[in-house]
Amino acid sequence: MANPLNFPILSLLVFLPLGGAVIMFFIPGRQKELLRTVALGTALLNFFASLTLLFYFDDSTHRMQFVERFRWIPDIGVEYHLGIDGISLLLILLTTFITVIAVLCSWSAVEERVKEYMIYMLALSTGMIGVFVCLDMILFFLFWEIGLVPMYFLIGIWGGPRKLYANIKFFLYTFFGSIFMLVGFLALYYAHGNMTGEYTFNLLKLYEVTYPYDLQWWVFVAFFLGFAIKVPVFPFHTWLPDAHVEAPTAGSVILAGVLLKMGTYGFLRFNLPLLPDASIAFTPFILVLSVIGIIYGAFLAMAQTDMKKLVAYSSVSHLGAVMAGIFAMNHHGLDGGVLQMINHGISTGGLFLAIGMIYERRHTRIMDEFGGLSKVMPVYAVFTIVIVLSSIALPGTNGFVGELLILIGLFKYSILAAAIAIIGIVAGPIYMLGMSQRVIFGKVKHPENEGLKDLNVREIMTLVPIILLILWIGIYPRPFLK
Repeated sequence: MANPLNFPILSLLVFLPLGGAVIMFFIPGRQKELLRTVALGTALLNFFASLTLLFYFDDSTHRMQFVERFRWIPDIGVEYHLGIDGISLLLILLTTFITVIAVLCSWSAVEERVKEYMIYMLALSTGMIGVFVCLDMILFFLFWEIGLVPMYFLIGIWGGPRKLYANIKFFLYTFFGSIFMLVGFLALYYAHGNMTGEYTFNLLKLYEVTYPYDLQWWVFVAFFLGFAIKVPVFPFHTWLPDAHVEAPTAGSVILAGVLLKMGTYGFLRFNLPLLPDASIAFTPFILVLSVIGIIYGAFLAMAQTDMKKLVAYSSVSHLGAVMAGIFAMNHHGLDGGVLQMINHGISTGGLFLAIGMIYERRHTRIMDEFGGLSKVMPVYAVFTIVIVLSSIALPGTNGFVGELLILIGLFKYSILAAAIAIIGIVAGPIYMLGMSQRVIFGKVKHPENEGLKDLNVREIMTLVPIILLILWIGIYPRPFLK
């Protein structure tokens, strides 16, 4: 489909953050406020530019839109080929939105090496957006790896006391998966060439061919390893809690909000359309892993004393639900899975923000160190409770719509799988409301908490958009589902 704007809007969205990072490279490191302002201005500009896609997007067609394409390395069939559909559109908007939130929440939390921090933050945005717009497999792989490097430095430099352990684990897991993903790309490249005489990495052309089942099986395994580690699917989840706990607040927000969605997006963009027979064959296996992840993540979250680790394990549970929806292989499950990808980014990102705000004040995340915050930080308490209710899928919030669709889809595929998955979903209110009770309600148990300052204007501005999205999707989800 031709580009309705006659302007390379997707390239602008990809490279504008990188342009902001280049500008900051020439600003002296001592000018911290200027660096923060440039980073925020770049992120806001990119977010408003991404909203342009909404006004010109045609939701009546499945074809790729805003397409940009020209030859890059013609000798081996590599192109600079960008385009989006409805799934990509939602994830691009989520990415540009979360980037703004991440810069805002870092304003006072990061005082050392602000210049490098903001450069990595914007470079990470370029990598993430690039993944969601690429229609060439080699270009996709390049942006996939670009997104890995800035996060490695964000955790490694500004992370917690066990940051080196968490960082090496994060890097090795994800890099290991990337190698298998690349092998899968090359296998399809040669298979397409042998079958049609045209060697190409063009995803849309690869869609046109039906590959032998044996090839589909092996390529599915390669893709599964690459994407399942990124999600992460049980039992590849062990890197995630360490990375979340040690990452700075903005790193956790981006990791939960966007980076994990690159894995689920990979399944939607590659496994299901390219390898349909293998996808059907592997569905029972993946649903078993997904349901185990839902329950396992929920039960581990219930056992935590560190709020950040609790939310990290809840991510394993929620993303297990996303995978279950996708591989329910029906309309309701897919719709719920895609919507829950967005919901998880909003709600879990919001929880990490809330935890980071009290960590800045108390420098601890242990639940027993708090209690009675509603009395000393009433505004904070209201915002946090709304986000918690979203996370446990209370009707009227975004989480309810996504989980309801996933359960409908799962029931259509297997009543047994849906019944077991509900156990993990029911556990969500137990650990989330338990955390709220211990941290926000009750008496002020520690004198250190009596003088805590409530949210300032910047912090309120950071949380208000999240609350609005929670309520908007919960009350009127049709624009997102459409």
